[in-house]
Amino acid sequence: MAITAKQVKELRDRTGVGMMDAKKALQEVDGDMDKAIDYLRETGQAKAAKKAGRIAAEGLAKVLVKGNDAVIVELNAETDFVAKNEKFQNMLNAIAEALLEAKPSSLEDAMTSVQVDGTQLDEYMSQMISVIGENLNLRRFTIFSKTDGQHFGQYSHLGGKIAVLVTVDGGDEEVASNVAMHIGGINPQYIDENSVPEEVVEHEREVLTEQSLNEGKPEKIVHKMVEGRLRKFFSEICLVDQDYLLDGDQTVGQYLSSKGASVVDFRRYEVGEGIEKQEEDFAAEVQSQMGK
Repeated sequence: MAITAKQVKELRDRTGVGMMDAKKALQEVDGDMDKAIDYLRETGQAKAAKKAGRIAAEGLAKVLVKGNDAVIVELNAETDFVAKNEKFQNMLNAIAEALLEAKPSSLEDAMTSVQVDGTQLDEYMSQMISVIGENLNLRRFTIFSKTDGQHFGQYSHLGGKIAVLVTVDGGDEEVASNVAMHIGGINPQYIDENSVPEEVVEHEREVLTEQSLNEGKPEKIVHKMVEGRLRKFFSEICLVDQDYLLDGDQTVGQYLSSKGASVVDFRRYEVGEGIEKQEEDFAAEVQSQMGK
């Protein structure tokens, strides 16, 4: 029976084993998912099975810069306690180094093409789940490359709960660092109005139009009002239109222009954003652990 990549991924997610082990297990049982899980448990390979199903919404984000290349990475764990552990931090450093060296095209590609300490990344993750004792998840990464005339800016807040990487054309490293700090604090979504997807703009225009009509405004002035409110919308989500964090008398765009610089690209990772955290009864968790 042909085993699909989707089946392999599901088995990996449910058991924490490496890709090749997951594929082999599915082949052994003709693609039956439940039997494959039993097979891995019986052969002692699914040590991380229970842990792999838990929500990993804590962790750290990190930026690593080497010459004209840089990477920003988010690695998740279940608890903040583990995120402060030296083993977890060393793991994050090792993964960042490996990603920057291999430059994989995607997270899926990274899992099978990147080697960490001589071990394939997906297998390395499974091993570290067993070592650290919590579910761990390499959630995302982005690799930037720049020219000699460009500068990387990086910023870390709350010990790695927020990390920022920005590429600035022109200016200098201080300008890039200042912009990274602004991004960390204010959290823009896009560089400028031109980089906002058309569907986002149209959705906001529709909402603002309905809002204006519901306020009882005459239809003949609604269009003008909506366009004015769109300007405010852009000033909230676009980096260059925001009031500059370190000098509220100018926008980020004005600050960049005064330094002969412009932003090429940026990423801001806030650990756990968008992940629905599971509320745990700590006393019950401890009792369940003691009963094992």
